Amino acid sequence: MRLSSLQKFILLKCLEKAGQKTLRKVFVEFYKGNVKIKKEARQKIITGSLESLIDKELLIGYGRRTPHKWFIEQVKLTGRGQKESLKLLGEQKRLPLK
Repeated sequence: MRLSSLQKFILLKCLEKAGQKTLRKVFVEFYKGNVKIKKEARQKIITGSLESLIDKELLIGYGRRTPHKWFIEQVKLTGRGQKESLKLLGEQKRLPLK
C-alpha cells in the first residue's frame, strides 16, 4: 500500500499511543520548521490525509458532524492500521540528501 510521508508519520504517531485516541494537534509536528506552508493549508492537508487513511480502513475518526461536513478531532488505529504501522517501523528511513 502506497502512503505519503505525512500518512506514515500519522500512523507511527498513532502507534505510539496504541489503543488510545490521538489528538489532531500532534500531527502538526510533521511541518515543524517548514514555514513555507501556511497554517490553513497545513490543516487542509492533514484533513485530507486523515480522511484517506479512514477510507483505507487504517484509522477510526472521532469528531463532530455538521449538516455540511465532518470535523475530525481525534483518531485511533484499527487492527489493520496497527499491522501497517508495524511494517513501517521495519522500513529504512530516507535521508534528506539534496
